[in-house]
Amino acid sequence: MNTRLSALLLTLLLSTPGAFAQAPRTEPAALRQTVSDFLQQQAGGLPGEVKVTVGAIDPRMNLASCPAPQAFLMPGARAWGKTTVGVRCPAPSWTIYIQAMVSVQGEYITNAVPLAQGQTIEANQLATMKGDLAMLPPGVATDIGQVVGRSSNVSLPPGTPLRLDTLRSKPVVQPGQLVKLISSGSGFSVSAEARALSTAGDGQTVQVKTASGQQVTGIARAGGLVEVAF
Repeated sequence: MNTRLSALLLTLLLSTPGAFAQAPRTEPAALRQTVSDFLQQQAGGLPGEVKVTVGAIDPRMNLASCPAPQAFLMPGARAWGKTTVGVRCPAPSWTIYIQAMVSVQGEYITNAVPLAQGQTIEANQLATMKGDLAMLPPGVATDIGQVVGRSSNVSLPPGTPLRLDTLRSKPVVQPGQLVKLISSGSGFSVSAEARALSTAGDGQTVQVKTASGQQVTGIARAGGLVEVAF
């Protein structure tokens, strides 16, 4: 009797569609697309043409189907150059890490002639080059206007990609200079004279001393102006 019952149950299982079908899984192509879309979004603000290449995923990997996979970067990781992107699924819970390469083809600024330390940079001393910005140091200038009028912290040989963090702005305020403090807001504007206590370029913070002896911090502007928020 048990033998006949077992045979009947086996017949029913075999005749049931999908009885031995595999559970739905997340396809490698879908994972790669998730990574590509994420990196395209992360690199969207970079000044150039972004190209994302996602590494291969083992086709034998069997991850349960996920309705909303979430891509993320590890702390300190960059969304350009050679990078690794994590993809996680909240439910069912799994996480995978996928390698990718992000290139950003764009223009950047170099010096066409040698530049001495502290030398004021002029437009005719610069050249525009094109390449992969992701392979260059962070903060490379991408517009001549970012460089003209500034000076380098060190001497530079020709062809050096110019980094904004190594350039100094031309001072618009010098120590001891008489400056005009200005402050404005909704429906009011006030001004006063003060004396600068330090050197600052346009947009940099500077300390000044008012006639009453009070020390105030503001933003240096061309023309001997210092903007102060009260």
